Amino acid sequence: MNASDRTPADLLRSALAADPARPLVTFYDDATGERVELSVATFANWVAKTANLLQGELSASPGDRLALLLPAHWQTAVWLLACSSVGVTVEVGGDPAGADLVVAGPDTLEAGRACSGERIALSLAPLGRRFPAVPAGYADYAVEVPSQGDRFAPFVPVDPDAPALVVAGTERSGAQLVEQARADAQALGLAPGARLLSGLGYEDWQGLSTGLYAPLAAGGSVVLCRHLDQLAPGGLEKRVESERVTTTLATA
Repeated sequence: MNASDRTPADLLRSALAADPARPLVTFYDDATGERVELSVATFANWVAKTANLLQGELSASPGDRLALLLPAHWQTAVWLLACSSVGVTVEVGGDPAGADLVVAGPDTLEAGRACSGERIALSLAPLGRRFPAVPAGYADYAVEVPSQGDRFAPFVPVDPDAPALVVAGTERSGAQLVEQARADAQALGLAPGARLLSGLGYEDWQGLSTGLYAPLAAGGSVVLCRHLDQLAPGGLEKRVESERVTTTLATA
């Protein structure tokens, strides 16, 4: 990736310029049998649409804080990069009562209602399906995002030194996040084209780094696995082979 990249959004732009067709995120949910593969171009399109939703429909701006109440999931990864694109600070598992916006999944809707600002709900169902009925007090992401623009430009430039991510009590700026992701990628031996399988959650930095940021910083890709413990015996080995995985972090 480019040495000048100083935010996660910069890393994604460089990946898009380098090879838009290569896989970036391959997601498995072994509780439902779901598999989704997103190329750099497809992932970037989701990010652009979500960033436009944030900036346009939800009136989010740099410095706003978003409580992200979602598990490790491809749509969670999209939200992380969309917030970076706008300059919104993501608080993973943050307190909705103190946030300007909240993004919640089906298991965290009640907690998210403590947010007095905009609320977005994700069903996390296969194929990104809508909720059967929109949860009270929320807008349904699957309803709102398809009509958003495929290209995104921030109203104001994003400051790489402004807070970008808070997880497990630690705050990082965009520049610090990119620096740490690069260091993690080097420690893991990730090179361009590397394929990392992660079964870790997104509730701490290690899970976020291995499940998104380090592969992105290295010019590689991630096979992100949710409910990996529900795989049949021998299933992990078969997945590693079929997905051409080069590095595996199934557990912490």
